[in-house]
Amino acid sequence: MLRSFLLLIFSLFTLSCTKEKPENTDGKLKVGLVFDVGGRGDKSFNDAAYKGLEKAKSELGIEFEYIEPGPGADREAALRQFSARKDISLILGIGFIFTDEITKIAQEFPNKKFACVDYTVDPSRKIPENLLALVFKEEEGSFLVGAIAGITTKTNKIGFVGGMESPLIRKFLVSYEAGAKYVNPDCIILSGYAGVTGDAFKNPSKGKELALSQYNQGADIIYHASGITGLGVFEAARMTNKLAIGVDLDQSDEAPGLVLTSMIKLVDVAVFETIKQVKDGNFSGGKVETFGLKSGGVDYVYNEKNKNLISEDARKKVEEIRKKITEGYITIPVR
Repeated sequence: MLRSFLLLIFSLFTLSCTKEKPENTDGKLKVGLVFDVGGRGDKSFNDAAYKGLEKAKSELGIEFEYIEPGPGADREAALRQFSARKDISLILGIGFIFTDEITKIAQEFPNKKFACVDYTVDPSRKIPENLLALVFKEEEGSFLVGAIAGITTKTNKIGFVGGMESPLIRKFLVSYEAGAKYVNPDCIILSGYAGVTGDAFKNPSKGKELALSQYNQGADIIYHASGITGLGVFEAARMTNKLAIGVDLDQSDEAPGLVLTSMIKLVDVAVFETIKQVKDGNFSGGKVETFGLKSGGVDYVYNEKNKNLISEDARKKVEEIRKKITEGYITIPVR
């Protein structure tokens, strides 16, 4: 009798210890986001992600917290900090540099949901079932802004400034060059990277130095894919009164009247839609979700701020190219 009573007490104790507590006591979905190098205020990639968080808060009623990590192990520590908390259901890593850390931590915390913007897909590595890889067809948008630059240039020489030298940023360059040469085979493309580590995305001085060098060599338009480093490119454009092309967000205001266009990458849409999936109970990990021209995930800016810089002929030609890309008639190189 005593033995049975003790077993009953033990069973009740075990159940009370293992019972899952509500993830958020107020019933709201809570999201933790870890920014890429540069953090908020980059007027580009990270700010686009934050815009998605704000929209989810406004339209879906979620709560969120974010961390701006330093280099190296700080990224893993930040992801781990959110993963260990019961009140946070979804953890987002912003940038390809998170790929290894978020894959590892998703495996360690199988009951949490994770998503990574610009996840580096490796066919030899399985994506954990609780991790969603969010990728963009940057090559499609870069091809279009390359075509605009190739048509617009008066010197027949254009430039590119990249942040960290890496396969992802090289994809921006290669497709930009291909777009320019598609419309202008004789166009020359100058290029340079700010560095080989994540810090290359937060070095405006280096961006300015690279851009001034390219402008001085005859480039009259420079496209950047370099985060905060790109602010130096816009400074160089203002100093020389030459054109620049922004990235991720509409960056027209960084050099008013001198930003030919921007290759917009709707990171805010990817962040918002992922949060909505979790909110609606439709989240599905272990796969890649791709955003391109056809789905509205990438595009180029054409509005009141820059329409006077893009000729009618250029606009018409680029829209024809868009149609060919979405219908599969143009194959864009990525490396």
